[in-house]
Amino acid sequence: MSALSDLYENIRCCGKCEIARTRTQSVPGEGAEDAEIMFIGEAPGFREDQLGRPFVGQAGKFLDELLALIGLDRKQVYIANVVKCRPPTNRDPLPQEILNCRPWLNKQIDIIQPKVIVTLGRFSMAMFFPQKTIGKIHGTVENRDGVLYVPMYHPAAALHQANLKEVIKADFLKLPEYIAAGKEMSEVKKESVATTKQLRMFEV
Repeated sequence: MSALSDLYENIRCCGKCEIARTRTQSVPGEGAEDAEIMFIGEAPGFREDQLGRPFVGQAGKFLDELLALIGLDRKQVYIANVVKCRPPTNRDPLPQEILNCRPWLNKQIDIIQPKVIVTLGRFSMAMFFPQKTIGKIHGTVENRDGVLYVPMYHPAAALHQANLKEVIKADFLKLPEYIAAGKEMSEVKKESVATTKQLRMFEV
């Protein structure tokens, strides 16, 4: 089993939250284990709960369109959510549910080691950009230890506010540039580590 497959089995057995008792199945995430870019949404909805896959409803269709806009598809990226089980009636995830699921998300990031992490919606944004508002920082980028973090509106927002559709598309069109920058930083970091190792060989 791959590291992700093993993690998925652990997530499926998780019963820390009350929502674990009402789920049809957990929704760990999906995509390439070596993806350069990772998208983090909020929580599974009805369709996701039924199929065990993230972003398969109307918001997921729009996400597929956005990925196609920049020449990518689901097989090339990684998609997850802040919480792995559907909150009843699609209510907002509770703080304790987010806290309980945080180790799963951290492990996914550790395994995949993406160069760019895109937060989709206010709950995933709050995890990485506390005290910030999406209206002010959407589409911007922040470098943290060689990983680029980009907050964006959730694709579902465009289903409720049509004017946001073009805003989200414009933000997505920035991603190829961010991915390229992330790859460049990764290569520089590798070269720096290799140089340090070589220098240590000559230390007395």
